[in-house]
Amino acid sequence: MTALLQHPGYEEERLQRVAEQLPCREVQAGLLLSLMGQPQQYSYPSIFIYGHRASGKSHVIYQTVGHYSSSLQLPHATVSCVECVSVALLFEQVLLSFFGCDAASLLPRSPSLSDFVRIYKQQCSQSPAKQTRYIVMEKAELLRDTDANLLPALLRLQELVEDNITVILLSEIAWDKFRPNTGCFEPLLLHFPDYSKGELQQILSQDRHPSYSAELYSSYINILLGVFYSVCRDLRELRHLAALNFSKFCEPLAEGKVKETDTHKLWRNIEPHLKKAMQTVYLREVSSLQWEQMQQMEEKETGALRGLSAHTHVELPYYSKFLLIAAYLASYNPARTDKRFFLKHHGKIRKTNFLKKNEKTSNHLLGPKPFPLDRLLAIFYSVVDSRVAPTASIFSQISSLVTLQLLTQVSHDDQLDAPKYKCAVSMDFICAISRTVNFDIVKYLYDFL
Repeated sequence: MTALLQHPGYEEERLQRVAEQLPCREVQAGLLLSLMGQPQQYSYPSIFIYGHRASGKSHVIYQTVGHYSSSLQLPHATVSCVECVSVALLFEQVLLSFFGCDAASLLPRSPSLSDFVRIYKQQCSQSPAKQTRYIVMEKAELLRDTDANLLPALLRLQELVEDNITVILLSEIAWDKFRPNTGCFEPLLLHFPDYSKGELQQILSQDRHPSYSAELYSSYINILLGVFYSVCRDLRELRHLAALNFSKFCEPLAEGKVKETDTHKLWRNIEPHLKKAMQTVYLREVSSLQWEQMQQMEEKETGALRGLSAHTHVELPYYSKFLLIAAYLASYNPARTDKRFFLKHHGKIRKTNFLKKNEKTSNHLLGPKPFPLDRLLAIFYSVVDSRVAPTASIFSQISSLVTLQLLTQVSHDDQLDAPKYKCAVSMDFICAISRTVNFDIVKYLYDFL
């Protein structure tokens, strides 16, 4: 592992410590050191590092350039393009990191790029760089929304300030979608691929619980990846899920029901829990502590395992929520009651006048009934709290609800003029959706009049 990070100009012991902190990213770290060269040498003006979220870009940079005590401790400035909402903040952060507060205070109230270059060259003449200085730009894709001359200037900043400085851009998008239309200096490209399943297994297994053996935690991670790897390859999200569900995995061990070698019994205990939690991957509607408390309360009340999905809902676009609410109302309300619920001047109509002999049974016990598309849209335009044009976006969201199996199309695919649907969600689910848009669905259900 150290052989990949051997590079002249750096202490071998420090490289060894850096390599230990970069599991499964030794190749990328070695390539980065090769691009950076020795500390006293001039480096390439700009390096563009790209890859998906949680692929180790920032971690490798901070372990090589600085930020951690075990890193190579090179002079650098870290700039978050999310926090620096103006170029003034960006320039101030760079000058503050390299030259201190006095240099940053020299910037005018609304500095231009020329002001920044002038002040940087003045300070550089007083304290020239003994090693390559690095500016690390996180979330660099946001630079496309700033002044048109900022990104091209950063890519050739070494030429403008006449100093040994390198700008490192970290982004989640490829350079082909990043490059300005007007043209610019081409940076060196370094791609960070996604972690493979084996690499995720190796990294996550390092977070083992001290009370249990490494073999047990490794088998738990293997089970976790078997469930979640097909839908989530984000290292941070998988690490969060592993920490969140490990206590449930160890419950039979704590109760003395099984041994650590009984992997099959441990799997049967955790499998339904993980599959329910899979419905809410990436959602943070409740904290981990709140989820555990709610889960314990539910288990005491019902004696049954209920996962995170019992307390949350699938996140949908704004109008998709109202479409789903309209579909639920169309499925469980008789068609002739639409006038009662959705017209302002409907007159006084009592529920007893509606009842027929076969309607004394609750519609919720009979199950959802099919409804045509025009009725769904009529209810949707009645319940939504703003004027919505019947655009293709609304119809595509209906198709998305069918794809997510929240709606079921009961008519044939070739019936284009009047397709029919049924709502496929439960009462608890639709109530949770309604609360997110401040809609009291119970007032519009015929069974609850």
